[in-house]
Amino acid sequence: MSQRTTTNFFDTKIEFLKGVGPSRAATLNKELKIFTFGELVQYYPFRHEDRSTFHRINELNETMPAAQLKGRIRSMVVIGEGHKRRLTVEFTDGTGVVEFVYFQSIDWHLKHLKEGNEYIAYGKPQRFGQRFNFSHPDLETLNPENENGGYFQPIYNLTETLRKKYLDSRFLSKAMRSLLEQAMPHFRETLPQELVQKFRLLSKADAMWYIHLPDNQQALNQALRRLKFEELFYNQLRLLKNKLLQKNEYPGQIFSNLELLKTFYQNHLPFALTNAQKKVLREIHEDFKTGKQMNRLLQGDVGSGKTIVAFIAMLMAIDSGAQACIMAPTEILADQHYRGLKPFCEALGINISLLTGSTTKKGRKIVLPGLSDGSIQIAVGTHALLEDTVQFKNLGLCIIDEQHRFGVAQRAKMWAKNEVIHPHILVMTATPIPRTLAMTLYGDLDLSVIDELPAGRKPIKTEHFYETKRLVLNGKLKEEIRKGRQIYVVYPLIEESEKLDYKNLSDGFESITRAFPEYHVSMVHGKLFPYEKDFEMQRFVKGETQIMVATTVIEVGVNVPNASVMVIESAERFGLSQLHQLRGRVGRGADQSYCYLMTDVKLSKDTRIRIDTLCETNNGFDIADVDLKLRGPGDLTGTQQSGIMDLLLADLAKDGAVLKAAREAADAILQEDPDLILPKNDPIRSHIDALRKEETNWSRIS
Repeated sequence: MSQRTTTNFFDTKIEFLKGVGPSRAATLNKELKIFTFGELVQYYPFRHEDRSTFHRINELNETMPAAQLKGRIRSMVVIGEGHKRRLTVEFTDGTGVVEFVYFQSIDWHLKHLKEGNEYIAYGKPQRFGQRFNFSHPDLETLNPENENGGYFQPIYNLTETLRKKYLDSRFLSKAMRSLLEQAMPHFRETLPQELVQKFRLLSKADAMWYIHLPDNQQALNQALRRLKFEELFYNQLRLLKNKLLQKNEYPGQIFSNLELLKTFYQNHLPFALTNAQKKVLREIHEDFKTGKQMNRLLQGDVGSGKTIVAFIAMLMAIDSGAQACIMAPTEILADQHYRGLKPFCEALGINISLLTGSTTKKGRKIVLPGLSDGSIQIAVGTHALLEDTVQFKNLGLCIIDEQHRFGVAQRAKMWAKNEVIHPHILVMTATPIPRTLAMTLYGDLDLSVIDELPAGRKPIKTEHFYETKRLVLNGKLKEEIRKGRQIYVVYPLIEESEKLDYKNLSDGFESITRAFPEYHVSMVHGKLFPYEKDFEMQRFVKGETQIMVATTVIEVGVNVPNASVMVIESAERFGLSQLHQLRGRVGRGADQSYCYLMTDVKLSKDTRIRIDTLCETNNGFDIADVDLKLRGPGDLTGTQQSGIMDLLLADLAKDGAVLKAAREAADAILQEDPDLILPKNDPIRSHIDALRKEETNWSRIS
């Protein structure tokens, strides 16, 4: 931990804390991985119970989330045997009588509770006949210290083993109080005074006290605000420092020739670019002129035209004598990029090649030498591009599509493909990432956004159908096919069972062929060989089949402009961003497109929010914000990216404003003092030094 002093107070082993001792320490070591004072003080409660006021029994009602009573035990009786055994306690405060029921730890309660003695009870009241009863309320003996109430009880995450050994939240809060009383003089301020004053933050020491033991809700809020700000400030400082380092340390090739680009614009560009696309191209061109390395994230919804932007960026590189590559996560997507770009390349006299796991030995014998001697200017491929045998003569620009499928290690590997001067990196994603998440996940990249669809595209109309309305839906589908349109029907993958997936898909295929006997139906799923998949896909692309029944293999990048309807079966089984991605597979042409979400009648609250959000908006960023609130950042990114998931207190779904302020503050400090040598930034430097000494992950800072 960073609050390090010459005495190394925070490195003290927890067994030396009053009330802990060796045996309890061993349990805390094993169950919570807490070994030192520093680790204990950073074990934050996940909520607090308001024990500041007392209620009377005659005031109780069922709507109360919890109530605190002061009274005495009238009687105790054990009822039943075996697993039906329970302890019933009658409790009175003079205004009425309530019953406490315990199903566990009965012998312990019998030993420690005494009839006639006075206690404080805390729990959730529930009406049972004429009386209220409490299941497993928290009881403590009434004494001069607690008889006036007045505190917030911290509640910590516990394990079953801890509970069995009575190492519960009350034990932890006592241990915490004992630790904090000793620790107060040892806390060092980790933020410059200027920031503390500007944002009116509590001091580090006060924040650490009130996060565990607040006097009231306001003190707790202030402690949380201070610690979240600090956590996000150091998270952003690290990312921005990396960004500065890359910009200053790593030169990039200068691409200033635009002849190829002009030829393409004047003679071959099939449609006018949107203003958003032009803006992004200007940003990329500015990067190319600086002589510094570009690291840019390009976000754009499905169908917003990222590929053409990527191609134009490649033209700038090729015109200045460099090579470019585009790396996609699947062969289907790589193949689609290749087919889409090949006609443009042929018209401009550019040599483009495809390299995937399926490329034959014979094919490799042409592609590999062409890349190493520079005669192939553009390589489109999958992970195969990362192989050591793939050598470029002068790789100047690397484009990575669908970034969340590739780790940082792969980005670094592409970098090393040109050791003389690292290639510029452009990362593209159609998965809309909320700004807060983009700032923490990709905070070391510059961000470009394409936020408008190409002209002539109509927003997709999305409707929700219950299973009971199947015939109405089929009628709508027949109408679209009569107009000459094609339809996707997508079934979810149930990870646990391939057999079940296949059965669902086969049943679906059969019921569709029965419902649409006059039309041709294709079926695509994960068990098919690549050539079989390709055969079925091609039949659909050529219009030989009107309906394509598939599992989610079509989620990424299948472009059939004539397919204007997407039916998503069991839509409740999909995540929000996945539904949005699937929907984006239609609406590629100028016709009005439709997405129909089929679900069971019974839906959970979260599922209903997902379905309603999708029906109400086509905006990927709005959808991503809802998704973040529903699922949290860990699930959203698909990978536990270092630096973001280690946040102990900040919640990216709720703390966007704090994150923005923390990033701006970190940016301003680094602009003025990139090496953090000014005296006023001493707290930052010593905080980072302390972390380095401990070899702690940079991101686990607070």
